[in-house]
Formats: sequence, C-alpha cells, structure tokens
Amino acid sequence: MTRVTFIGAGSVVFTKQLLTDLLRYPEFDEIEIALHDIDAERLRVAEATAAFVSQKLGAHARVTASADRRQALEGADFVINMIQVGGIEGTRADLEVPAKHGLLQTIGDTTGVGGVFRGLRTFPVLTQILRDMEQVCPNAYFLNYTNPMTMNVWWANLVAPSIRTIGLCHSVYWTAHDLAELVGLDVSQTRYRAAGLNHQSWLLEWTTLDGDDLYPRLKQRIDDDPQLQRRVRAEIFRRVGYYPTETSEHSAEYLSWFLRSESQREKYRLTPLEYLQISEENVAEFEHTRAALDSGQDIELENDATEYAPQLIHSIVTGTRREIHANIANAGLISNLPEAQVVEVPCIIDEQGVHPVPMGDLPTECVTVNRAYAAVAGAAIEAARTENPTLVRQALLADPNATSSVSPETLWRICDELTQAHAQHLPEALTQPA
Repeated sequence: MTRVTFIGAGSVVFTKQLLTDLLRYPEFDEIEIALHDIDAERLRVAEATAAFVSQKLGAHARVTASADRRQALEGADFVINMIQVGGIEGTRADLEVPAKHGLLQTIGDTTGVGGVFRGLRTFPVLTQILRDMEQVCPNAYFLNYTNPMTMNVWWANLVAPSIRTIGLCHSVYWTAHDLAELVGLDVSQTRYRAAGLNHQSWLLEWTTLDGDDLYPRLKQRIDDDPQLQRRVRAEIFRRVGYYPTETSEHSAEYLSWFLRSESQREKYRLTPLEYLQISEENVAEFEHTRAALDSGQDIELENDATEYAPQLIHSIVTGTRREIHANIANAGLISNLPEAQVVEVPCIIDEQGVHPVPMGDLPTECVTVNRAYAAVAGAAIEAARTENPTLVRQALLADPNATSSVSPETLWRICDELTQAHAQHLPEALTQPA
C-alpha cells in the first residue's frame, strides 16, 4: 500500500488540491495519507479536509493525522513538504523591513533579501525532517514545494544526500498553459520544454504538435497589444529573447529593471509587498474552509489535475511514463551552470524513478541573467553551512534588485533588523553581529 506523508499539511488549500489530484487516480482508492503539522487546529482542519475529499470522490483513503512528525513519516513512500517556517508574520517581516529602507519586493520568497531569510529559517527544519527520514523512511522520495525552491533542494542535497529530493513547482506548466491560450491554442496542442533555475527558467522549446515554432505568434501578439507590453515578462522576453517561466510579480524582483523607481513600477503595473495580500487571502480561504467543514457544507474541488507531485507518485507506483519539470541537482544537466547548483529541467518519470533530461548549455543571454540568482543562492547556502553572518549579507551584494535600490550600508542594516525579527528560527551563530 502506497503511503504519502504531508509535512505542513496545515496549508489546507494546497493539501486539498494535492489530495484531489491523488484520489482521482483509481489506483489510489485505498492509499494511506499521513498528515503532520505543528499547528493543532490547522492539522484538525487538514484531517477533516482529507476525509471530505476522499468521501466526495468515492475513494477509501486511509487518513491519519499526527503532531508527531516521526510517527507521520514512519513507512512513508513519498513525503510532500509544504512548511512555511515563521508563517505569515515571517513573510510580513521579509517584505516590510526592507521596504522601510527603500528596498521593495513583490513576493519575497525565492531570491533576494526575502528569499535568503526565508531559506535561512527553513534550513534547520529541513535538516530535522531529513534526519527523521533517514531513520524511519530512508527510501522515500522527498517532494519539496516550499520556497525558496532552489536553496531548499540544494540544502537538502547537502545535508542528506542519500534522500531522493525532488523540487516541484507548477510555474512551467502554467506558463505554457497561459501562453497557449494567449496565441489561441490549448496547452494540449503544444509541446514545450524549459530549463534554468526555479522561477527563472526559460521556455526553450515551444511548438505546435506539428513542430511549428510558436514564438513568432507570441511576439506578434505582444506587438499588437500595448497592455501586454506592460507585463514584466513581456519586457524580459523582448530583451532576452526567451520567455521566463514565473509570473511578472515574481520576475520583477529578480532583476534590477523594474522595482527601483516609481515610474517603472507604474509602467509595469507592479504592487510592492503584494504577497502580503495574497498571504492574507490564503488565511481567509483557510477560515472559509474550516467554517464550511465544521458546518457540514461542501467545499469546492478543482477539476483539472495540474500538480506534479500526484503525477510523479502515480508514475512511479504504476509505471505510467510522464514528462514533468522538476528541480534537481545539476549533474551535467545544464552545462554552463555550476555542478553543485540545483536546476529546473524536464524529467521523465516511470517505475524506475526520476530521469532528468540533460539540456546542454543554456543560451548565453539566458544564463547571463541566471548567474546573479545562482550567486545569491550559492552564497546563502555557504553562509548557512559555515554559520557566517557576514556572508549572509555578502550574498545579497549579488542581488540585482537589492543593489539597484539601496547602498551596502543600508543593506547591512536591513539584514541586522531581519536577523532580529527571525532570531528564534535561526542558528545562534547567524544571529551574531556581522
């Protein structure tokens, strides 16, 4: 019997989607679902959600919930990680503290100052989870959804190389889906492959099923629509020549081009600190779900299976061959990015596991943009490994948005304040003066 453990199951809305996708496969009618969260109330709602989804879909999932992480992990075949260390208050600090000093972010969870501090407070918990896995489910796949994706998968590979860690994100799929719609097609009528770094991969291959290149159609579509020209990703496409695979809101904060001036923010319709509103909406959706379940009302289930974790689990268990995009150690997969780096590439999934597709060199114009992101991630990993508070700050000297917005002196001050805000989640050595 396949056993899937959800760590951070209190992310109830996402848990619901993953369960819906899993339980729609008839082979998983009696799958074992183990839920874990450190928040007792969120764990209760997650358990009620799982029971509702199973009943609604006519499945017979065997659902358990435990505040004991090792108990939840015992015997797992797959572990899905969705933790958010520090919760919404951690996110608030990551965005508001830098903004107070003139460093604006939109999302703040992937790279730059927000991504680095989110990573630093996540790494210790990741280490604990992986140590537990080494002891109670050493053969399980660790499927990470938690951001910063690149840093977290890199850290997992560093501290627990024997655990099969795969980073999963839906940004490539939704980019291909949305662009197909933009040129008048359904995504099923297209073929696509992307490669790069998570949230900054590039759509390298994008054609019809007959092999016709779709990029000329997209370029014409953008040229004909002044509103599309005000999208961050359309501007990146115009300048780089390949379309990036994460939203404009994310992409804006990975470069120096967009957030540093009011005129640019207005031109590209950017809302600084936008993720605070998204986070508050997620809390409201949790409350709505809780109220509906407690009163015996239905909760809506999505129709389309779009998440990669259920597809990956199904392929490995049943031998159904699929291609998805995943984040994995760069063992010769992208030859002009460092070997130690974690990269996002196409992967073939079957009963033998995950088989990443070597993509060779990225186009020079793409990898040039990626290297700043890679430098921030690599320095942050080394700062955490060596517990060096100065290197935390030096990592951010490579971040284009930070250095285009504030001076090094101000950047140090921001890091001092964020260190204080997150001290309870950081190793003691990283809380010392830099």
